Amino acid sequence: MTTRRCLVTGAGRGIGAAVARQLSADGHRVALTARSRDELAAVAARLPGESLVLPADVLDPAAVEAVFAGVEDAWGPVEVLVLNAGAGVSAPLARTTDADWQRMLDLNLTAPFRMLRRAVPAMVEAGWGRVVAVASIAAKRGEPYIAAYTASKHGLLGLVRSAAAELAGTGVTVNAVCPGYVDTPMTDTSVASISAKTGRTPEQAREALARRQPIGRLVTVEEVADAVLLCVANAAVTGQGLNVDGGAVQG
Repeated sequence: MTTRRCLVTGAGRGIGAAVARQLSADGHRVALTARSRDELAAVAARLPGESLVLPADVLDPAAVEAVFAGVEDAWGPVEVLVLNAGAGVSAPLARTTDADWQRMLDLNLTAPFRMLRRAVPAMVEAGWGRVVAVASIAAKRGEPYIAAYTASKHGLLGLVRSAAAELAGTGVTVNAVCPGYVDTPMTDTSVASISAKTGRTPEQAREALARRQPIGRLVTVEEVADAVLLCVANAAVTGQGLNVDGGAVQG
């Protein structure tokens, strides 16, 4: 198997950390970026293979450039880019502020666009590249109280599809994975919000989220990482939004 140079955003915990572990276990070099150096260092310490720790705020265009330059200086151009950094916000539509709206677009759509734009030229020149964005089932359906998040994830899936169509035939594939509710710190935040607003216990709130998926439980981070690695391994898969949601959305 060829060892690839990988860059994972949002790699300090949750899905990003799981993706980093699986890429490393498969023999790849993995560069990790997120805002917290301590979290990244903890993840890197558990990886079996070579890694780089590159703390950065992906909202800063200069930081994006610095991260890519760090990988290139150490190893060469990025060959596998996993766009996992993101966040959510929940509010009724009428109480969704301009700041909420802009933050979701900046973090979930504009930052991935900038990173994709930066990665593509070297991938095309090499005739091989893989880009995988972690979207959400919110990229495929609308749900109440998450209008800004849903709009940003719909946009991310549109970006993936357009880029895949443009790059078809170059050796570069672009895909998204679309998880449902995953057992991550982000879901912990959702549980706390539901509990505060409804009076349910955290256990009841977590169970309510689990029941929204036909399999009756939260998706694991390893299951999402498996889907990411499928997109990395299979050259015939491009322009797709692969659902990892326990059957909640079919199509």
